[in-house]
Amino acid sequence: MANTRIESEKVEVNKSATEIYTFLSDFNNFQRLMPPQVTEWKSTTDDCSFNINGMATIGMKIIEKTPHSNIKISSNGKVPFDFTLTISLQEIDGSKCSGQMVFESEMNPMMKMMVEKPLGNFFNMLTHKLKDINS
Repeated sequence: MANTRIESEKVEVNKSATEIYTFLSDFNNFQRLMPPQVTEWKSTTDDCSFNINGMATIGMKIIEKTPHSNIKISSNGKVPFDFTLTISLQEIDGSKCSGQMVFESEMNPMMKMMVEKPLGNFFNMLTHKLKDINS
């Protein structure tokens, strides 16, 4: 098994860290960030599941929150591999923050080779969509 770490680009968002944290602390809001390839979305405040066309069904749950700076998410239910996803927010000033997602998992080298690029693109797309949030 290989340790896999995928970091999204760090993006600057014209919203406070508090606004983005509040939005991301509720999985019911996450659906607005998802691309069209994500289907069968189901969510509560603290967990969600969805299907990525042609790939797999993914379940996630929020396991830890540090107000206005950090949200830690883990895989939940039947998933192709266990993972954690950490969303880090950093206040720049009262109306601006930066955000980044870091995915970590233990997976076999073949799986790592298959998912590394698509997941990297997926997390970059999610972080860039943070700029479009209108709370």
